Amino acid sequence: MAMEPPRKKKKKGHAPEAQFRRALDTCSRNGDLAGALELYRAAISDGTHLTTYHFNNILHLCSTSLETLHYPDKPSAIDSSFDIFNRMIADGILPTEATITSMARIAAHRSEGGDLAFDLVKTMKEKYGASPKLRTYGPGLFWYCKNGDADKAYDVEKHMVLNGISPEEPEIAALLDVSVRSGREEKVYEYLLKLRGSVGCVARSTAEILEKWFGSEIAAEAGRLEWDVRVIRDAITMNGGGWHGLGWLGKGKWRVSWASVGSEGRCSCCSEVLACVDIDQKDTEMFADSVASLALARETCSNFRNFQDWLGKHAGFEAIVDGANVGLYQQNFADGGFSLSQLDAVVNELYKRSQGKWPLIILHNKRVRVFMENPSDKELIEAWRAKGVLYTTPSGSNDDWYWLYAAVKLKCLLVTNDEMRDHIFELLGSNFFSKWKGRHQVKYTFAKGVLVLHMPPSYSVVIQESETGSWHVPIYDKNSGELQRDWLCAKR
Repeated sequence: MAMEPPRKKKKKGHAPEAQFRRALDTCSRNGDLAGALELYRAAISDGTHLTTYHFNNILHLCSTSLETLHYPDKPSAIDSSFDIFNRMIADGILPTEATITSMARIAAHRSEGGDLAFDLVKTMKEKYGASPKLRTYGPGLFWYCKNGDADKAYDVEKHMVLNGISPEEPEIAALLDVSVRSGREEKVYEYLLKLRGSVGCVARSTAEILEKWFGSEIAAEAGRLEWDVRVIRDAITMNGGGWHGLGWLGKGKWRVSWASVGSEGRCSCCSEVLACVDIDQKDTEMFADSVASLALARETCSNFRNFQDWLGKHAGFEAIVDGANVGLYQQNFADGGFSLSQLDAVVNELYKRSQGKWPLIILHNKRVRVFMENPSDKELIEAWRAKGVLYTTPSGSNDDWYWLYAAVKLKCLLVTNDEMRDHIFELLGSNFFSKWKGRHQVKYTFAKGVLVLHMPPSYSVVIQESETGSWHVPIYDKNSGELQRDWLCAKR
């Protein structure tokens, strides 16, 4: 009986869908929208099954092509994009966030672009179950800002916030610009404070928007002539320094200058000294509670609660020392080296700098037990204990929770070279953690045995509002050192 010849296996990658994808990817890489549209029409004609990937790829290419000024036939590309989007929905393929973002960008090229783009975003969750991102809001927001429709731009920003999305500098700068052009003094103030909370330094283009505002007649009239200095100062203290948030102070023309700030924080134009900014009181309390709740979940509860109780009765410290970090600095870990003399040097230096106030030393009890076996070390340990400045953490505990909680709770300095990037710090998930570190962390070095403490800077590089109503805005410049940085100084 004759055997049938073996059937040839179809080579992978030769199915129409795969061929279409490869050709489409080539068009995408080359920015060839005309070629991609031709492929799409042929695929529809041939009955090729199109997926979310195919539709998103074509629509993304449409949106990027429309943003290039040299594209020859924008009206046709816009119409084709909406036809493709409608086909996608008709085929039962749900648009994703990427789809809506591309369509919003495309819609923004129409005369009614702002409304079209924003409507797509407002309905995407209900219609398609897709959640917007910051980029999804951009087309509608920027369209309204560019075309001077301030109220609708504010509506977009409000919708963003309701969906848990915070604008970043490009969005805030656009909102500032439309507010300046519309003469909306209260919104300029609002977005200036949002800008302050969003970034440290601003782009020069953003600073130029603010320069335009401070030079306007409306800005000269915005504000009040009388205010309670104590209320302003209390607000600044509550906010962690650097701003009060109670509105424009004073009246009259602003003197706007490009300034520099010296190492001590003094502005070269107005001579005001800038503040070293901390996180505000509410964030400090939240931060301390977060550290405590995580510690209690990972430590033996009774041990950490004992520490909290102890700290509540010994709350006069101005500095906390991460004893292990200091003692192990530049020591031979293989030999278990720990320099108690280094730790003593840090403690004594802090005592001198604070006019006779001892810092709190956090050390694990297993290390302390070793020191107690050496007469000279034992004498030092007992001296610290007699002064009430040594807290030994119990077996099985992690020192990090104790020194971090103490520094946050007491709002004081923390001496450690620990970058605080380990998993326990990642658990905090705090967007103000870096700001807190910049204000409270003291790093150190021992050069040939000589201690050098690197104290927090005397001022913070962040937008600052003074109690007299003046403003200082730092400009981002990756090529300049701190003392060469430009600042926008605005003073009545």
